[in-house]
Amino acid sequence: MSQSKTDTGHGSEPGTGTSPEPRENIRTGPPKLVPGMVIDEVRFAVERGKIREFARASHAGDAIHTSQREAAERGLPDVAATATHVVASGHYRSQAEMLTTLGLDITRVVVGGTGWDYHRPLVAGDELTGSRTLVSDEAKTSRSGRSLRLVTLKTDYALPDGTIAVTGRETLIERG
Repeated sequence: MSQSKTDTGHGSEPGTGTSPEPRENIRTGPPKLVPGMVIDEVRFAVERGKIREFARASHAGDAIHTSQREAAERGLPDVAATATHVVASGHYRSQAEMLTTLGLDITRVVVGGTGWDYHRPLVAGDELTGSRTLVSDEAKTSRSGRSLRLVTLKTDYALPDGTIAVTGRETLIERG
């Protein structure tokens, strides 16, 4: 079942005495990025308490998110996560490192879009590994003539057996 919800500096490396490769941004050109490259990984558990927090915050009134009995009556082994639950993984990974890897200047970045494709429901007790990869890195010009950089990323959230439970997409726009 699949459902959609709608997306540096220079210096010595410690202990080496060598300078790292500079990270460039839109002003000087993008770093050498290759579609398919892994940007980062994150591991986390889908927790019943966090599901309850998301359900409350998003006003998800369906008892499937808070009642184990209701979830069991609907064929699930535990309470179901809300549709945007995987955004919690952002708290477990370094967004600053991601921006550095991509060569983005946070002061000029806006989110262009996010979305998720669920291949199966997430439930309390699931253990996920999210692998974020680069889909594309494009330079464009806005209607007003400003340079734009659009970076599209994909995160596959896999269960321990390798099955992809959720695929997330995000587009970041760096304004020149």
